Amino acid sequence: MAETVRIAVIPGDGIGQEVIPEAIHLLRAIAERRGLALELWPLDLGADRYLRDGTTLPTKTFEELRDTCQAILVGALGDPRVPSNEHARDILFGFRFGLDLYANIRPVRCLADRLSPLKAHGADAIDLVVFRENTEGLYVGVGGQVRRGTPDEIAINEDINTRKGVERILRAAFDHAVAHGKKRVHMADKSNAMRHAHELWLRAFREVAREYPTVEPVHVYVDALCLYMVQDPRSIEVVVTCNLFGDIITDLGAALQGGLGMAASMNVHPGRRPALFEPVHGSAPNIAGQDLANPFASALTVGMLLGWLGHQDLEGIVERCVRDCVLAGECTRDVGGALGTRAAAEALRGRVLRALG
Repeated sequence: MAETVRIAVIPGDGIGQEVIPEAIHLLRAIAERRGLALELWPLDLGADRYLRDGTTLPTKTFEELRDTCQAILVGALGDPRVPSNEHARDILFGFRFGLDLYANIRPVRCLADRLSPLKAHGADAIDLVVFRENTEGLYVGVGGQVRRGTPDEIAINEDINTRKGVERILRAAFDHAVAHGKKRVHMADKSNAMRHAHELWLRAFREVAREYPTVEPVHVYVDALCLYMVQDPRSIEVVVTCNLFGDIITDLGAALQGGLGMAASMNVHPGRRPALFEPVHGSAPNIAGQDLANPFASALTVGMLLGWLGHQDLEGIVERCVRDCVLAGECTRDVGGALGTRAAAEALRGRVLRALG
């Protein structure tokens, strides 16, 4: 009898509370059709809970999740009622740092020519993946402020890079390239300006690359990488970079694939569970509750979750059905359709179930 896979579910804030339930409908439908044993554990975490009683991520909940779950599905976090975004930071960083999910992996794949904003390139030219270091860099929060609120104020954030942290994300990117038959890995840094921190990245990249003779290592400054992603995206297959730069270039990547409503991600420690799966579009409070949000990023994230659990065929089916929905105009306004969130999600479920037979 197949092992039951326990998945924690946090709908999040804003449009997360619309698209994550649709993603769960899709996941349940696939599991029922394929006979997958899933246990979905809904968690009451997010802005509403924080405003109600101050809770962000309880230690007991974190420990149970760490010890009993194989995956976490999280909706967008962020709410204007919580200007500090304390709840979002505690939840997301609590998982990323607490579970040591050092690899943030974001595919950038355009599924239809009309979604590409590049006049010289269609969908077939945009197919890459970004490996973002997820537990170090400027996001560690080391630093401080002196003479706050005065003309002499000083604010410092330290960029933390360890040899261990840099090497393991580099290896994750090269391992992915080898496993998926990719020819090159681009490493993006600013070693010309950040002489100490990013010289470590450059040196480690050159050393780790020697372990992968079938993959071409390409060093590029991050500003040049942004240029190449627009000018010649076909030349880029796998990108690996630091936390801050990965955060920035994946938004550019989302634009190349049709917008944030098409962007999925996962946060993993290769070889360990649980992993965290998250659509990257944000909570979009300006359209929350209006049936306007694109559910496809959440659906593609569910596909990544299934692929990570070993069902790569199901991940492929979900992606193909999302593409078919876009091509048929069975999608939301942001990607050229006229459907609302629920109708677009229903259209996708129907296609997926038909594909499953």
